[in-house]
Amino acid sequence: MTNEWELYRSFLSVLREGSLSGAARVLGMAQPTVGRHIAALERALGLALFTRSQTGLLPTEAAQALHPHAEAMESTAAALERTAASYGDGVRGVVRVTASEVIGVEVMPAVITSLRQQYPELKVELVLSNRVQDLLHREADIAVRMTQPKQEQLVARRVGTVELGLHASSDYLARCGEPATLADLSRHTLIGYDQVSPFVRAALQRWPQFQRERVALRTDSDVAQLALIRAGAGIGICQNALARRSTPALVRLLPAEFSMLLETWVTMHEDLRDSPRCRVTFDALVQALTAHTDSEAPTSSTGNR
Repeated sequence: MTNEWELYRSFLSVLREGSLSGAARVLGMAQPTVGRHIAALERALGLALFTRSQTGLLPTEAAQALHPHAEAMESTAAALERTAASYGDGVRGVVRVTASEVIGVEVMPAVITSLRQQYPELKVELVLSNRVQDLLHREADIAVRMTQPKQEQLVARRVGTVELGLHASSDYLARCGEPATLADLSRHTLIGYDQVSPFVRAALQRWPQFQRERVALRTDSDVAQLALIRAGAGIGICQNALARRSTPALVRLLPAEFSMLLETWVTMHEDLRDSPRCRVTFDALVQALTAHTDSEAPTSSTGNR
């Protein structure tokens, strides 16, 4: 007998893939089975969820309204599976960690390697996104955030401050020269954002030199921006510690005129504080990120506590 969650899982897959065949491939099911799930859910709810079009299945207004609730069910089901798999002796089971792209690529691999060496039965799901995952609804177990969490139900540890600065490779500076002032940036190739986010909008109030039309190389991937800086493509913003660890090291530019400080926090839901798998992962992240932020040596005290 099909349970209710299976119906909603098929519903979510059809929403995401836009067709029964696409959902069936993702779920590893036969297409008629997915079709039966959608029909059963529509009967149970008394609602039409999809209409057919030349491009596939289009969600109805009712389906769009159900979408966030079905995603909440998905997160809860995944959290239940992770929790159930973690019971037994020792540190075992799945822990789901979310972090920004840069932290996930540049810092997390060493942390995960060390954890797996100590706890071979620990499995790690790493979600790289600048979107703040919802820990209250268990989209992730642990999050590394560049902003202080506000929810009382979260365990949060401030690990330090990450400083961002303007950087370029020595190769780029040898070709194009070094800017003496922020105004000189207009004569250089700037690496930066594509879409304007609230974070970018706030930064532009302080540094209008980075208006979108002045940015020649645009991507919203922080990892891609860092790679472009390292490749000598232009001048961009990156974490000072990562710039120093690059090979060869990147050159910090205009430190007195450009410095961004981001508080760094490790957080998890308070219900997980006694979970062995989450506790050891949380502590390992605190240790690694404390060392990472200590190596920043900020040039300004703004934002520090």
